[in-house]
Amino acid sequence: MGIASATNAKHVPGKLRGRQANSKPLASDALPLPVGLTNKIFFVLFFTASYYLLRRWGEKARNSTPLHMLNLGEMLAIVAEIASFIYLIGFFGIDYVQNFINKSSDGPWELDDEHEDFGVIHSQKDIVSPRAQLTGTWLKESSDETIATYVGNGEVPSHSLESELGDCMRAASVRRRAVELTTGRSMEGLPLSGMDYSTVRGQCCEMVVGHVQIPVGVAGPLLLDGSEYTVPMATTEGCLVASTNRGCKAIYQSGGAISILTKDGMTRAPVVRFSTAKRAAELKFHVEDAENFETLAVIFNRTSRFARLQSIDCVLGGRNLHMRFRSTTGDAMGMNMISKGVQNVLEYLQHIYLDMEVVSVSGNLCADKKPTAINWIEGRGKSVVCEAVIKGEVISKVLKTSVSALVELNTVKNLTGSALSGAIGGFNAHAANIVSAIFIATGQDPAQNVESSQCLTLMEAINDGADLHVTVTMPSIEVGTIGGGTQLASQAACLNLLGVKGSHPRSPGANAQTLSRIVAGFYRASKCTVKLQVSRCSEGIFFLPSNPSCTQMTRNTSCLLK
Repeated sequence: MGIASATNAKHVPGKLRGRQANSKPLASDALPLPVGLTNKIFFVLFFTASYYLLRRWGEKARNSTPLHMLNLGEMLAIVAEIASFIYLIGFFGIDYVQNFINKSSDGPWELDDEHEDFGVIHSQKDIVSPRAQLTGTWLKESSDETIATYVGNGEVPSHSLESELGDCMRAASVRRRAVELTTGRSMEGLPLSGMDYSTVRGQCCEMVVGHVQIPVGVAGPLLLDGSEYTVPMATTEGCLVASTNRGCKAIYQSGGAISILTKDGMTRAPVVRFSTAKRAAELKFHVEDAENFETLAVIFNRTSRFARLQSIDCVLGGRNLHMRFRSTTGDAMGMNMISKGVQNVLEYLQHIYLDMEVVSVSGNLCADKKPTAINWIEGRGKSVVCEAVIKGEVISKVLKTSVSALVELNTVKNLTGSALSGAIGGFNAHAANIVSAIFIATGQDPAQNVESSQCLTLMEAINDGADLHVTVTMPSIEVGTIGGGTQLASQAACLNLLGVKGSHPRSPGANAQTLSRIVAGFYRASKCTVKLQVSRCSEGIFFLPSNPSCTQMTRNTSCLLK
């Protein structure tokens, strides 16, 4: 077969043989003459006909002859003019375009006849570009091991596997194998099955290779605002769920807790720059003017039916202006929603202030995922205060301590100790523990635990020292019940357990507000027990019957627990 192929190849012109090697059809193949010669013919024809017609019309103008009176030569010239014009518009430059495409292809055509003596037509496997093989149907039909090898070699982009294979689970499996081949290390302990990766794509994570297992425990019921909640906690910290559960018991036996939502508004603070500080100040005054604010609010609110601009606070930093937008966002946490609204306002302002330069849509005055004084004072997301009165007999029976001991400990530890450390919003024992556990379980952004855990804890003895009044103030709880990780099956189940899954059908934003109240109330419950743990360090024994590992600890271990 190889000899016959070689013999037949001698009768195939070099140009045709090149086109056989490159199976793509060319537009110029339809022309009877070479494309270069055809271009020249129509080019000359166009200008010749144009010159002839212009000369004839000039003569008619001098002789006062109507232009529409045409002889045969003029008719032919007009037809030639139109035909050549159509060709030149549609096909002129085909040769250039084809040469450009050829230069960027995997291999040049064999156009020279001098190669005919060596002309052997290769098998289809040899002549198809390897790059062309690594996409589409060929890639889908290949084995996972083969694809993983190509991914490891960089011949197939890892990020394109989902779109190329059309199967998110298979894409994750192939990518996982490619990582093993590249690093030489096994990923056997990382689960792959048991998750619908199509819900992750374009929403939660990229370059997926599996999912991490985190135990989820429940504590409660938490009696808050007259309702009972069984709260899921995703954590790997032993004793955390058990200790919080004891705090819920103490609150329940004392009549429950009450929460107050004081603010609800997500923030985004772009930063813009001008040539002078004076110009930046002019924009500040413009934005802060009440009439102008109404206009900006209309533009901002077009973003979403849930987005309602509440305020814009401006802060000058030299010739830079930071504008802190605050807006409601319904049941979504709202960062994307408010960012789109900010972008609309910036585009509008740029038409008024032509010299305004947008440095960043987020200028860190928001402030997102950072412990800041502005969030501590002004709040961000949901601002919640939660209070409860714990009866003295409950403190003695359930928490095994006294009212006076808890009040003293809170003053020395949470207030004085935090002040000495220069804490911003850290006047609490372990708010980050509770916030993180609920955030991970319910699909929130774990990084926003930073500002969401800012918390002030106050304890006071009331009723002549018989009972304990406890409040927690959390000004920056950033949660949502739609979007992001909340739509994943496991996280959606935890939200459903709390009764806040998805958007509230009648009052948009109510579910997210309830979730923020639960976070504050739940930390309020855990606060009771952590005080118990620390106050009992002097006894040298810490007892939690629901967790054998915590049955008995030394004094030092107990003190370090929280």
